Amino acid sequence: MAAWYHQTVLAIDARDLAKTFRSGWMRCREAPALGGVSLTIPRGVIFGLLGPNGAGKTTLLSILATLLLPDRGTATILGHDLLREPTAIRRRLNMASGNASFLWSLRADEILAFYGRLYGLFGRALTRRVDQLIEQYELTPHRRVPYNELSTGIKQRLALAKSLVNDPELLFLDEPTLGLDPAVSVRVRGHIAALRRDRGVTIVLTTHYMREAETLCDEIAFIKGGLILARGTPDALARQIQIGDVIALRFDGAGTGLLADQPGVLKVTTDNGWVELAVDSAEKRLGELLRTLHERGAVVRAVEVREPQLEDAFVELAR
Repeated sequence: MAAWYHQTVLAIDARDLAKTFRSGWMRCREAPALGGVSLTIPRGVIFGLLGPNGAGKTTLLSILATLLLPDRGTATILGHDLLREPTAIRRRLNMASGNASFLWSLRADEILAFYGRLYGLFGRALTRRVDQLIEQYELTPHRRVPYNELSTGIKQRLALAKSLVNDPELLFLDEPTLGLDPAVSVRVRGHIAALRRDRGVTIVLTTHYMREAETLCDEIAFIKGGLILARGTPDALARQIQIGDVIALRFDGAGTGLLADQPGVLKVTTDNGWVELAVDSAEKRLGELLRTLHERGAVVRAVEVREPQLEDAFVELAR
C-alpha cells in the first residue's frame, strides 16, 4: 500500500542520477555533469531548478525526459521506470527550451502539425489541436509566417505551444523566458501558471531569474557542480541558508562593533552610510538593537527592514 501511494503522488522519483561526458580518443577528457542527484517531485506542482551555468540543470532535465541515459542511478517518471519504459514516459511528457530552434522555412502552423504527427495525431484531430494551440497562445496573426521571420517572443510562445501538442501530464521548461523583454516574459509566465492552475500539469523549469522562480514555483532546488545543495519553498530556502532578515540602520555615534555581538545577529556590513544587519528574526531583534543603540548614546536617523530574498540565497550558494 505504501509503495503504491508513493508512486501515485510523485511525478518524479529520481535516485542517485550521475552523468559524465567524455570526449577525445587518445587522451580521454571527462566532464562530470551530475554527481549523484536524488530528487522527488509531487504531481501538480511547479518545481524550479536554479543554479549557475554548467551546474547540471539541462543535463538533469534531459535525463528525466529520456533524452540522455544516466551513467548511474534510477528514476520513476509518472509511475514508469526511466530505463525500462522510456516509450511510455515519452507519450505523457513534453519539453520546451528557451533556445528552441525549428526549421527556418516552416510556418508556425506547420511546425505544430509536424510535432502533432509525431505524437500520433492526424486528420481532423490534428487540425483541431493546431487551431486550438494557435488561438490559445495568440499566434493567429503569425500562423502562416516562416519561423525565421518570427520575433524572439513569438518563437518562445510557439515553443511553448509545441510542448503542449500531446496534452502532456509532465512538462519540462528549460529557461522558458530567456532573452525575452519584460512584457513578453510576464505573458509567458502567465501561460505557465495557467497550465498548472487549469489543467494540473506538473512543470519542472530551470531559470536564472529569481523573480520568475519566486512568482511561479511551489518549490525550488539549488544545483551546483552536479549536486543538489538545498531545496524548499522560496521563503524557506532564504531562511534555511541563514541569510536572515535584514535590518538597515543609519545612525550617529559609535556602535557598529557592539551590534555584531548582539544575540541573533548573523552578519554586519556597511554600505554608503548604512549599517546592515542580517538577523534571525527582525520582529524579535529590532527592539533590542534600537534599545542598545539608545543606551550607548547613538541617534538613529533611519530604519529599514526587509525579509530575506531568494536572490540572496542564490548568490550565497553559488559561491
